[in-house]
Amino acid sequence: MPFDHQGQREAGFRIARLSPGHQEGRPPTTLRTPAPYPTLPPVNRGPAPRAPRPSLSTGIRMLDQPFMTDIIEASSISHMPQLIDIYSASWGPTDNGKTVDGPRELTLQAMADGVNKGRGGKGSIYVWASGDGGSYDDCNCDGYASSMWTISINSAINDGRTALYDESCSSTLASTFSNGRKRNPEAGVATTDLYGNCTLRHSGTSAAAPEAAGVFALALEANLGLTWRDMQHLTVLTSKRNQLHDEVHQWRRNGVGLEFNHLFGYGVLDAGAMVKMAKDWKTVPERFHCVGGSVQDPEKIPPTGKLVLKLTTAACEGKENFVRYLEHVQAVVTVNATRRGDLNINMTSPMGTKSILLSRRPRDDDTKVGFDKWPFMTTHTWGEDARGTWTLELGFVGSAPQKGVLKEWTLMLHGTQSAPYIDQVVRDYQSKLAMSKKEELEEELDEAVERSLKSILGEN
Repeated sequence: MPFDHQGQREAGFRIARLSPGHQEGRPPTTLRTPAPYPTLPPVNRGPAPRAPRPSLSTGIRMLDQPFMTDIIEASSISHMPQLIDIYSASWGPTDNGKTVDGPRELTLQAMADGVNKGRGGKGSIYVWASGDGGSYDDCNCDGYASSMWTISINSAINDGRTALYDESCSSTLASTFSNGRKRNPEAGVATTDLYGNCTLRHSGTSAAAPEAAGVFALALEANLGLTWRDMQHLTVLTSKRNQLHDEVHQWRRNGVGLEFNHLFGYGVLDAGAMVKMAKDWKTVPERFHCVGGSVQDPEKIPPTGKLVLKLTTAACEGKENFVRYLEHVQAVVTVNATRRGDLNINMTSPMGTKSILLSRRPRDDDTKVGFDKWPFMTTHTWGEDARGTWTLELGFVGSAPQKGVLKEWTLMLHGTQSAPYIDQVVRDYQSKLAMSKKEELEEELDEAVERSLKSILGEN
């Protein structure tokens, strides 16, 4: 539905653009060394972020340095966390199809502190561009975009199709429109450039993420009490498939009926629907974390066929950290291969939802480093029951035979014990919220009946 401000007035909150201060693209922040103050190459590219209307937007010029450090990143994303509500970042590891990198220790701690302590405990909202590496790259190899603490945003062109630069991965939550086909080069995002002039050519996920930050600002304007997790739930529930078309990956439904796509996530953001739902939104239940189990014995990945591993978990049922309704799932993997770029990793949930954790990256010819305790993340099992058997499949896709060894797989489950939508107000009975709430009510009824039967049988 279109957004017409719905009677809202501008509120006093802030968006910070973590900006390199240059134009064009998404800059590299990698190639760090293990020195006490690791350095990176000079940054020479960056976004021309779009400032959302209903907020005070400020810029943090963090990347326009002769080198990049963990300290600079951490201090930037933790800048004034009690005053800044939304941080929008359109940068990350080099989109060259062979880099695997993410936030280091200080930056990870800053992100964790942000979501736990920022905004008076409601949590800082981090919006991240999913990346512009196209079909040669995979945004699950970008530890910023694939973090469960960030909302990873992809882009679509104005006819609903994928752009050449779009990366796909299972951690992308949603998308926005960013530009048009080449036949209409001025169908991009209208914004100002660094010289104060108007441009219609801003595009890429560097444009998509700031657009999303603007939508989230409108939702905050409707309900300042929203937490960082509330914003992710609202994104899942109000994003739309519309005319989005991915020629490679089909749209599918997960185990609780939520429709998703490997490239577009849960669809394109709908500002009107999000604002409308935000007005009535009740904060979701407490979040818990459970180690669902692990495989520690080395397993060989065959040159042909697949290595298939199964892990059955109770999702910490009976313990304080029981996870019943999933939000994020991480497969922490250590693996080596004769050619990392040919490795393909899939994970299937107990409810039958298959997530592509890693696609082939033809430019990645690494033979030594592999992945060391790398947290591949999926949002595709959102709302599912974590209990049951999870399946991990590893194989090679490429013209030449390869070999590899999986050294470790640890299943990390993140979500709630109680139903997140059961107390939410439903105004559209055709919405994803209505469907999800109905599913939760039926599940709770089934569980109540099962408990009653056990009690009766126990008495007899």
